[in-house]
Amino acid sequence: QVQLVESGGGLVQAGGSLRLSCAASGSILRIDRMGWYRQAPGKQRELVATFTSGGTTTYVDSVKGRFIISRDNAKNMVHLQMNSLKPEDTAVYYCNADLVSASLVYGLRVVWGQGTLVTVSS
Repeated sequence: QVQLVESGGGLVQAGGSLRLSCAASGSILRIDRMGWYRQAPGKQRELVATFTSGGTTTYVDSVKGRFIISRDNAKNMVHLQMNSLKPEDTAVYYCNADLVSASLVYGLRVVWGQGTLVTVSS
């Protein structure tokens, strides 16, 4: 059974930094894309950053120049380094993966983690 587990969230003051990590575990043949989404109170979930197996990265405009996504393919992990944090970055951050399961039942799957809370105070 494939799972994603996030870590690294917490409380930080504006201007500070946090590093989020996500580990994928289970019977995985390959991971095509990993990324981070976030959902702030009263808002829709939005894509923050993605990292493909080919090394292509994308970012939402509001975090460009401040956040950096990276992958450790050997460990099936993805990280999000968040710098110069702002109060508007406060949200639950979710790890996401587009992967192929080793299970013949599931095959290609989109998997979500449980989320980790990031709170940025003024």
